[in-house]
Order: sequence, then C-alpha cells, then structure tokens
Amino acid sequence: MNKLLFILFFVTTFCFYGQQKTFNGDPDAAFKVARELAFNKQRKQAQDTLRLILTKYPNYHDIRSFLASTYSWDGDYKNAREAFEYVLKNDPDRKDTWEAAIKNELYDDAPFDALKMANEALKHFPDNPDLLYLKASAEEDLGKPETALETITYLLSKHPTHEKAKNYNNSLTLKLSRNSIGIRSSVEIYSEVFDPMQYYLVQYGRQTKYGSLNAKVNFSRRFSENGVQFEIDLYPKITKGLYAYANFGVSNSFLYPDIRYGAELYKSLPKSFEASLGFRALQYSETTTIYTGSVGWYTGNSYWSFRSYLTPSDSGSSLSGTLNYRKYRKDANNYFSIDGGIGFSPEVYRFAFEDNENAIINLKSQKLNLGYFFTSKNDKNAWGIRSGVVHQEISFDPGNYFWIFDIGLSWNIKFR
Repeated sequence: MNKLLFILFFVTTFCFYGQQKTFNGDPDAAFKVARELAFNKQRKQAQDTLRLILTKYPNYHDIRSFLASTYSWDGDYKNAREAFEYVLKNDPDRKDTWEAAIKNELYDDAPFDALKMANEALKHFPDNPDLLYLKASAEEDLGKPETALETITYLLSKHPTHEKAKNYNNSLTLKLSRNSIGIRSSVEIYSEVFDPMQYYLVQYGRQTKYGSLNAKVNFSRRFSENGVQFEIDLYPKITKGLYAYANFGVSNSFLYPDIRYGAELYKSLPKSFEASLGFRALQYSETTTIYTGSVGWYTGNSYWSFRSYLTPSDSGSSLSGTLNYRKYRKDANNYFSIDGGIGFSPEVYRFAFEDNENAIINLKSQKLNLGYFFTSKNDKNAWGIRSGVVHQEISFDPGNYFWIFDIGLSWNIKFR
C-alpha cells in the first residue's frame, strides 16, 4: 500500500514538475521524493527533480550535494565535481560533502586531486578518521603505500577502535611485507620395499620491483642417508603480461642432482588464459633434460592448469602430465586444490638415479593429491596441508607396482 501511494505521489508530482521551468512547491517533500527515486534505480527522474528544485533554491546545499553524488554514482565525475565545488565553496563546513567529493576524485582515478582535497578538508575537520582514511587511500593510489601506512598509523593513534582503519592497516602492512620465511615438511610411506622417506625445506623469499626471488635449502632422509640441496628461484618481470622463471641448485649428495637448472617463460593470454614453455636440467652421472609447458585458465574463483613434461632418452621419450584445479576463497593464498596425473617425471627426487636414468625415466605412475591452504586473520601467516597417493612402477621390478602415501605440512610468514 505504501509503495502504491509513493508511485501515485511520484507520478502526480513529476508530471506537475515536468510542466514547470521554475520550481513551485515544497522543496523538502520534493527532495524526499527524489531520494526515493534515486535509491529505486530511477536516477534520471531523480536528477530532473533535483535540478528543478535548485532553480528556485540554488543554495539548498543538501540537494546539490545529493545531486552531485548521483552524478558520481553514474560515472559523470565532471558534473559531480562542479556541483561539489559549488557547495564547498559556499559552505566548507560540510564533512559528508567533503567525503563524497574526495571519493568522486578517487573513482575518477585522480588521486592527486583527491589528496589535495583531503588535506583541505582536514583543515576544517582536524584528525577526522574518515577523512584521514580517504587521505591514505589517495596516497596509496599515488603509489606511496609507505606514506599511506604512516597516515593510517596516525589515524589509529587518535582513533584506535576504527575498524576500517585497522583492516586497512593490516592490508598495507601485508602489501609492504616484501620478505617471507617458510618451512615445509612431508613424509612418504611405501606399501613395500622402501622405508618412509622424509623431506624438509626452509626458504627465504623477497619481493622486489623487478620480480621475486626465493632461496631454498632442501633436506631429505632416504635410503638411510641424509642429503642437502641448495637452490635459488627467480621470477623476473619482463613486461606487462610476460614474466620468467629461472632456477639453479647444487648438492653433493647422491639423493639430489649434483647440479640442476631451468628456465621458463609465462605469458598472459586473452580470455584469462596463461601459457608457459621451458625446461629443467638435472645433472647426475649424465645430464637429463626435461622439457615442460603449461596452460592455465582463471574463471571466477577457480583456476585450472595442465602441465606436461617431456623427457627424451636413448630408449625413447617419456611423457607425463598433471591436471590441477584450485578453488579460491578470499584471495590467492586461501584455496582448496586437487590434482591428478600420469607418467613419471625425474624432476621429483623420489629415487637416486645411480647410472640408471633410462629405467627410472620410463617408469609408469599415476597420482592424486589434495591440498588445503589458508591464512591467519591478518594474512601474515599462511598454512597448508597436502596429502596424496601414488601408484608407482618399481624401478628394479618392471610391471609390478607399489603404493606411496604422502602427507605434508607448510607454514609461511611475511614481514617487512
């Protein structure tokens, strides 16, 4: 009933106003109608009504400010800017109008003007938390996250319970946390022949404007022996939509290659696809070269990827492939994964080669893995759990298989 009355009132009022060049009527009642129209997806009719009221009441600043906001919602930032400027020039002590005007500049990708306006607004409303928040947003948009963090830190010193500022502080701190340390451990249990094999990794990561690097120490206990390998991974940015991967590692243990190295190029493609092509080289008594490539596809909160390995050898080429699916939650560090594959790749350090490269490279294998990865509330800490099963041909008994069950845990922390 109330909705019907509103519609009848709107039709009557609008028809009456539509015949006028100058407004005649109750501006407050007409303003109320216009607001209802604007919030009911009838923005053009609302704007017509607001402009008509202003023909008689040009200094009714609530109306002009609301009209400016509707322009901003529609992406008409120029007209919004002119209307906000008119109001603030005549009545600068309007905090809500300052906020809306600053947001208009941010929406228009004009952070310099937004920052200038925020500083001017703070002269009228010193230490206002909402204006300080918008100032920090403009500073971040200008590529100054350090300065934005200083502003948010100051805001919280004055208003420690400001929830949006606390969340923004966490976000900026995480963005500026370019260093990380991670630990990973896993164990493989065999259905026969071998004792459990243990794997451990400690890594340090660093984000730079040129890309990221990771220094890693791998340790494993297998065949009643311990082995260590040192590695470094680089992910240099080349240009927009194109980056690379480079790897180099050394070890003096037979559990790992004496030297390993590799490189790969990744290219973004249309329709949210990504493709890569590269190689890995493992030097034992001989050097084994593995050619690899992948195709990935982002769709909504999901990611699909397929990676294949081709390993040429004297007895023929070995081909393996893995299909991976990830379902993301709030960001790239929170997701569920499942992957399955067939074929054996010597990039996995499961066996010592010991002059038996061809026999091991051509092993038959099938695998299935599940993983769950999540972060702490402030996103500084990241944890993961991964488990899987492998049906693997026995290297010294071709045609017969054993089962390998594995489980792994990981932890990573970011810091400035």
